[in-house]
Amino acid sequence: MCGTKFGRVYLAAFRLPEFPFELAGILAQGSVRSRSCAHYYQVPLFSHPDQLPADIDIACVVVGAGLNGGQGAELAKALMARGIHVLQEHPLHHDELVECLRQARRHKVIYRLNTHYVNLDPLRRFLAGARALLGQQRCLFVDATAGFQTSFTLLDIVGRALGALRPWSFAELPPLPDDLRTMPGLEMPFRSLDGVLAGVPVTLRIQNQMDPSSPDNHSHIFHRITLGTASGNLILVNTHGPVIWCPQPHMPSDSREAVAMEESEDRHLDIPSATPIGVAEAPSYREILTKLWPEGVARALLDIQKAVLVGDDSPSTGQYYLTLCRLWQDITSRLGPITLIRREPPPIFPVTDLMEAEKSWDQPASKPPERQVIDHSLERSAT
Repeated sequence: MCGTKFGRVYLAAFRLPEFPFELAGILAQGSVRSRSCAHYYQVPLFSHPDQLPADIDIACVVVGAGLNGGQGAELAKALMARGIHVLQEHPLHHDELVECLRQARRHKVIYRLNTHYVNLDPLRRFLAGARALLGQQRCLFVDATAGFQTSFTLLDIVGRALGALRPWSFAELPPLPDDLRTMPGLEMPFRSLDGVLAGVPVTLRIQNQMDPSSPDNHSHIFHRITLGTASGNLILVNTHGPVIWCPQPHMPSDSREAVAMEESEDRHLDIPSATPIGVAEAPSYREILTKLWPEGVARALLDIQKAVLVGDDSPSTGQYYLTLCRLWQDITSRLGPITLIRREPPPIFPVTDLMEAEKSWDQPASKPPERQVIDHSLERSAT
C-alpha cells in the first residue's frame, strides 16, 4: 500500500471479513500516521520501492500525482518496472496516464486507474438502473452536479451511465453579469456548463471552490445526477444514495373536462410519483468509512486480480480513461481558476428539527414575523 492519507480507506479493506489479499507492507515517507498504520496492521514500513521484497503481486498507489503536486505517476512507473501490477487512485493528467499505460505494456503488467466511487453499491445500483432504462429508451438529458474535487468522477459516472463519452462538446462559460459580480457579500458557489456528452444534452453544475487549508472538505454535493427519458427521471440523490425513480408527470386527456380530475381511468395516475430503488436511506459517514468505501476498494482489487489471472490487457480500458482525462481537462479549463475560500467545519443540523417543523407547520405562529428591512441602495446601484 503506497500512501496513508486516502490510503487508509484502502487499508480498511483488509479489515473486511474473508478479504482474499494479504497486506505485504506500506510504502510511505515515514510520517507518524504511516508508522501508526504499519504498527496497527503489523506490516513493514518501506520508504523506497527498491526496499520492497520480490514477491509483491499488486501495489495500490494512493499518492497524489502531478495534478496534485505529487509523484504518484513516477512511483507507479517505478513499481511496474519491477514487474508489479498497479492499481492507481485518480486523478491523473492525460500525459501521465499515457506514460503509465506505456510502462505497463513495456513490462507486461496490468495497470488500472481507480475512480473509486463507481465501485460503491449505490453507484452500481444507479448504473444498473441506467443500463436497464437506456436499453429501452433514449436519454433526453442529463443534469449533473458535483464539487470540484469530485468532478473527475462525476464525468466518469455519467459516461458509464450513457455507455460512452464521445461525442462531446461544451459551450464557453459566460462571465457573471456585473450586477451579480459586484453585489457585496454575494457568493456564487456553482457555475454551469451546457453541452453534449455521448450525444446527449448535458448540464454540468460544478462548485468551483476549494479551501486550501482543508482541500478535501466543504463540497456542498459529492455527486447528484438526473438521467431524463420520455418515461421519467432516474435520480442519484447523492453519492451514497438513495437512487430514486420519478415517472414523468402526465395529466391524462380524459381529465381535461372532468369535474374530478382523479376520476380518469388512465394508468398514469396510479403510478407512484417517486420510488426508491433499493435502500431508501443513505448510510452515515461513519458507516461509509467503515464499510462502504472499503468494500469499493475490495471490488477494485478483485477486478485487477481477475485481469491479472486472465491476462486481460485490453487497450479499450486505457483508451476510455485517456478520453476521460481529456474531457475533464477541457471542463476544468472552461471553468477557470478555482475560487479559494475559507470555511469552518459545517454545523450539524439535526434532521429531527426538520421533522418537528413539519408537525408544527399548520400551527398558528406564536408571534408575527419580524418586519423585513430592504436595502434600497442595492436596487439603486442595480438600476
